[in-house]
Amino acid sequence: MDGRALTRPLALIAGPTASGKSALALRLADEWTRAAQREARIINADSMQVYRDIPILSAAPGEDERERHPHLLYGEWDGAEACSAAAWADRAKARIEAAHAAGALPILVGGTGLYIKVLLEGIAPIPEIDPEVRAVVRALPVESARAALMVEDPERALELAPTDSQRIARALEVKRSTGVTLAYWQRAKTGGIAEEVDLHAAILLPDREALYRRCDERFEAMLRAGAVAEVEALLERGLDPALPVMRAIGVPEIAAFLAGEIAREAMIASGRQSTRNYAKRQYTWLRHQAGEGWRTVHDSGESQNIAVDDIFAGILRD
Repeated sequence: MDGRALTRPLALIAGPTASGKSALALRLADEWTRAAQREARIINADSMQVYRDIPILSAAPGEDERERHPHLLYGEWDGAEACSAAAWADRAKARIEAAHAAGALPILVGGTGLYIKVLLEGIAPIPEIDPEVRAVVRALPVESARAALMVEDPERALELAPTDSQRIARALEVKRSTGVTLAYWQRAKTGGIAEEVDLHAAILLPDREALYRRCDERFEAMLRAGAVAEVEALLERGLDPALPVMRAIGVPEIAAFLAGEIAREAMIASGRQSTRNYAKRQYTWLRHQAGEGWRTVHDSGESQNIAVDDIFAGILRD
């Protein structure tokens, strides 16, 4: 790593929902502020916490947390606009650059693996897909699309689950529209900052059963905090149901309850299960995506057993 990188520390705290990321980020910010006598800035890397419409359902930091340290990229997008990984990464880069310029420590916090991956590794410069190619590919049954992909890009076909219709269609349309494979474009990624910063990363992967219990407790706590009213206000906007904010965990379940389609008990059960399922997907993805030198912590970020100065010694003791 070059000398410039050593002057640009970036802390990353990743983990599934309800794993205590925000609590650990605040502890790290406190420790840094005391040790370095400089500011720490917490930067959101959660794809739902970017939307200002759902602070309760996205478990966004509250006023007390925001008063302790600056929190950035929380609630910066209106729900009517879909926030892409690329758009988020552009803003995250700017916030990280500004933090470094001010001598502050940027602390990236979130569980959206794609956001983190695009920020660190960049994005593949895939040309716009031909609309006619896309229409043909997307109309194919998944079995037919996979059979075609086995001929046109067998390496990618073998990497994907036979039922993964979305990724199979994406690989096939890229190959047919651009003439080269998705892997080719991914090797040409641009815009990543991994080589420009001194990254200190930790992934929280606590005991699964304990995590699932926290997921259950969190959803019910959200209901007590006003999640139903939050969804009522969101529905009143008449937004496109396909927008990410409308598909946030808890929104479809509460919307069905408000429409009289399910009872409150069924809404709670469904919301709890959706939260668990999401945590499980995050857990699996993050477990396999850790980079070299990333620390894995098998405890909740809220546990006092976690030694912040040990996990982030490279930042706090330099």
